[in-house]
Amino acid sequence: MKIAFDVFTGCLSSRFCWSVTLSSEVSSKIRDYRPRLPHRQWAPVAELVRATVAATAPATCYAAEHLLHVIGRIAVWADRSGLPRDPGTWLRTETIDAFILSGCVAAKDSTVLTYRTWLRRAREALVWVQRGEAPPARLSSPRTPQPPYGAGELARLRDWANHLPDQARLDGLALMTLGAGCGLMPGEVPPMRGSHVRVTSGGVAVLEEKLLGRLVACHSDWEGTLAELAETSGPGFLFRPGRKVAAAKNLVSSWPARHRPHAGLPPLSARRLRSTWIVGRLSEGISPEAVASAAGMASPAGLAGYHHWVPPLPRAEVIRLLRGRRS
Repeated sequence: MKIAFDVFTGCLSSRFCWSVTLSSEVSSKIRDYRPRLPHRQWAPVAELVRATVAATAPATCYAAEHLLHVIGRIAVWADRSGLPRDPGTWLRTETIDAFILSGCVAAKDSTVLTYRTWLRRAREALVWVQRGEAPPARLSSPRTPQPPYGAGELARLRDWANHLPDQARLDGLALMTLGAGCGLMPGEVPPMRGSHVRVTSGGVAVLEEKLLGRLVACHSDWEGTLAELAETSGPGFLFRPGRKVAAAKNLVSSWPARHRPHAGLPPLSARRLRSTWIVGRLSEGISPEAVASAAGMASPAGLAGYHHWVPPLPRAEVIRLLRGRRS
């Protein structure tokens, strides 16, 4: 770092620079990267793309090849659009938005969102490298819960799942039981095995506490179905047992996409099934602390978004609860 003092202005200024040493593996990936693009399009921006990735990769959590791919794509798109060959221009917010809207028309929605995230994180890293400016605060609002199924809808969906053929029936019932009967999050459904279900002498079906990190007992409306599924699955997975991996992207959401109920019934949704369980338990007067704990929430505050679906208790039940137990 070099520091100089200007006697005429009284300003203390500094000029500094730093370097980052990349691993040989990452360096090789950056140096040898060749996209599936015509050479005439890639060649004019190739070195700038490599330099941008080399500068930003250490400051992000993304693999260099991912950044090479997406920054390479936006660089070529910007060059063809007549924008300056400048990383600062490529990674401006308005350029990223324009690229997402017009340069990724053939990509899936999920891929487009991933590209936008990668480019925004690369922009933050570039701004830090160039100006030492910290990234802006990331603001987000809590996810709005999915509405629960009505009692009639849930009963008809259960009847529909019961009439599916062979393995589809078991998968449909497993998804409904683990969601509407146990309140599991979608990501908790895939690893559940038949051996993770313990049925007590009283017929209560309890899920493996060590696996989930909390106590979850299946609701009485579904415990018989869960016991049947556990016995059928044995040590195998309860949901989609034919798979070779414990979890995969879209494993839960892809099943309802391929198995749609007949007209008049809403599609099956793991999140709506979980909402149905939460609202159902709150409607039964179970304490919010117990519901939040069984749902895997840090505190009852996480239930706030569900309360407007909970109907008020009958007058007689309110009086009974307020009166308390006689000693």
